[in-house]
Amino acid sequence: MDALVTTEWLANELHATDLRIVDASYFLPDQGRKAAAEYEAAHIPGAVFMDLAEIADTTNPLPSMLPSPEKFASRMQSLGLGDGSRIVLYDNSPLHTAARAWWMLRTFGAHDVAILDGGLAKWQAEGRPVASGKESLRHRHFTVWADDKGVRTLDQMKANVESGAEQVVDARSAARFTGQEPDPRPATMPGHIPGSKNIPYGTLFNADGSWKQGDALKAVFDDAGIDLSKPLVGTCGSGITAAVLVFGAHLLGNEAALYDGSWSEWGADLSTPKATGAA
Repeated sequence: MDALVTTEWLANELHATDLRIVDASYFLPDQGRKAAAEYEAAHIPGAVFMDLAEIADTTNPLPSMLPSPEKFASRMQSLGLGDGSRIVLYDNSPLHTAARAWWMLRTFGAHDVAILDGGLAKWQAEGRPVASGKESLRHRHFTVWADDKGVRTLDQMKANVESGAEQVVDARSAARFTGQEPDPRPATMPGHIPGSKNIPYGTLFNADGSWKQGDALKAVFDDAGIDLSKPLVGTCGSGITAAVLVFGAHLLGNEAALYDGSWSEWGADLSTPKATGAA
C-alpha cells in the first residue's frame, strides 16, 4: 500500500478484511466545528473516528502532545485498529489533520498506514457512498511500542540552533513566522526558531485539496531553501500542521522528524532565542 492512496483505490478495497479506515478530522476551537458530530453525520462506510483532541497527553499544559504508548495502544485497540491492519486515514479539516494521525501511528509502531488523497471532500464530490451514525467496533490487539527517532524535544531543538545539524521547516503562515502577526496563545512571543525556513502547510496542496506530488511537491521545498537529501525537522504552532510537512517530505523520500512542542512551547519559553522577519 502506498503512503498516499486514491479514492478509486479505496473504493475497490473497501471490503477487504484487513483494511481499517479512520476519520482523523480535527478542528481548532475557534473554527466552530465539531469533528465527532461531522463524523456521525457523514463518513466513509466502515470508518472509525480518531479523536485527536483526546488521543494526546491531556495532563500536559501544551496542546496536542503525544500520549503515552500505553494510552495510544489502548485507544487504537478500542477503535479496532490492531497489529496487521492496513490503515487508511482521511480528514475533512482545513488543517489536513490525517497527517498528524499518520505520524502518530508510525511513531507508535504501525507501518502499513496511508492517507486518502483529497480526503472526504473528494470522496463525496465523486458521489461515492457515505454512512452516518457510529460503526460497531471489535477490539483488536495493538502492541504497545514507541520509536522516538522521529520526535524532537525542546532540548534537542535548542542544541540544533547551535549545531545546525538538522534543517528546520515551519508550517505556520508567513505572517506568524515573521512575527508580523502576534501569536494567538497568551504569553507566547511572536517569530520563529532561528535558522528555520517557512513553508505554510497549505502550499503542499492543489486547489482541489489533493496533495501535490513529484516535481510539483519538490519545488515547494526547493523554493523554501530546503535540501531534501539532508535531515529535516517540521514545526508549527502546536505540532498538528507540522505533520503535513513531514508527510510531504516522506512522499519525496525524506524521513523528517517533528518537534512536538512546536511554537506553543518554544515561543512561551523565556530561555529560547526567537527570530523575526523573513528567514
